[in-house]
Amino acid sequence: MQITSRDEAIAWLYSRVDFERMSPSLTASDFKLDRMRNLLEHLGNPQNSVPVVHIAGTKGKGSTAAFITSILRNSGYRVGLFTSPHIERFEERIQVSGLQISEDGIARLVDRLACVARKIDDVGEGLSPTFFELTTALAWLWFCECKVDIAVLEVGLGGRLDSTNICNPEVTVITTISRDHTHILGSRLREIATEKAGIIKDRIPVVTGVTNPEPLSAISEIAAAHESPLTVVAAPSTPFGGLNTNEAFPPSRHQQHNRDVATAVANSLKDRGWLITDAATEGLSAEAACPVRIERLRENPTVIIDAAHNWISAGALVETIQNWPVGCRRVLIFGTSHDKDVAGLCRRLFPHFDVVILTRYTSSQRGIPVDELATLADRVSTRLTHKEKDPAVAWQAALRVCPEDGLICVAGSFFLAAEIREIARTGNSNPGQ
Repeated sequence: MQITSRDEAIAWLYSRVDFERMSPSLTASDFKLDRMRNLLEHLGNPQNSVPVVHIAGTKGKGSTAAFITSILRNSGYRVGLFTSPHIERFEERIQVSGLQISEDGIARLVDRLACVARKIDDVGEGLSPTFFELTTALAWLWFCECKVDIAVLEVGLGGRLDSTNICNPEVTVITTISRDHTHILGSRLREIATEKAGIIKDRIPVVTGVTNPEPLSAISEIAAAHESPLTVVAAPSTPFGGLNTNEAFPPSRHQQHNRDVATAVANSLKDRGWLITDAATEGLSAEAACPVRIERLRENPTVIIDAAHNWISAGALVETIQNWPVGCRRVLIFGTSHDKDVAGLCRRLFPHFDVVILTRYTSSQRGIPVDELATLADRVSTRLTHKEKDPAVAWQAALRVCPEDGLICVAGSFFLAAEIREIARTGNSNPGQ
């Protein structure tokens, strides 16, 4: 059956196995590069035509990718960008020079992918491509069609076995290392770093923002084994201002670190012959800001949407709001996934809020049911919590209890952040595709 529209294409992609939205029963054995290699070979290996900046890391991938894309575009290059997951529309994942992939492009290229996938399915042998693998291949096809000069690729999960890892990088980047997806990547920082450092290629420069000795030692050893020069970007040491209700956000220390990593990547590209202008690296600004990364969505009350789902990202959110005026009411809408450090998130976030509203996002099976989440939260926090069945109801409850001079924060999951972002902006409780 021929795919003739964008909606048919998206529906077909979501009919494939989708690890992004599955329950946390996944293990490392579910991730195999053989499927991706086979798919790309059927497509003529489009990835071989495009040099890339390849970015792995627990946090900071999206912001760093946006900063690097900004530098390259402002230096005059035609740049592809592949990120995941999307917030409102599938097209956000695949962009060229700031423009999302067209609906016609999706329909036409997914029809081609579907024909190839059906042939692979018929052969069997366990090589049927998944949603994310097909989406990655779609990005490659679009980048080739648009004749990009270079692409910036954000790893989906881990690095070593991620479908983006079949590429030809000019620079590889590892932003941060912390505990996340431990059932797949391991529970020790060194194990996680080893998986993410799996994107390192022979004699290709590596830039990292990791400074913790345990994961950094793993990255250093792998880089040395590949004879890849390693640049370690130190974390900013200067203090910064907190959130002021009368001003735009100041840069957080974490966001400044992401910018510093992006600048180091630009210098590595320059060393490899790319014409990066000083103005492009010096002019990094809010144009590279990422949605749902400490995103100030609206005022009266102020609403901050954040995808914070581990200790480091939760700490960045707390650090950003720490100077919120004393006496102003703070409300947290919180929901998270089975595979997260629920106890750690509760300990890190809850003490900084007057009201905590627990909920469960609706767009994935991975969300923890509200009653179960409340039980887990009660074990580690004395903060009184309120339970609401879904994000739309939780949003209305937050608006009822938060005065106009107060603060509403959303945290705990990318899926929750995306759902409430759409509800707050449009009133629509159905996440986009």
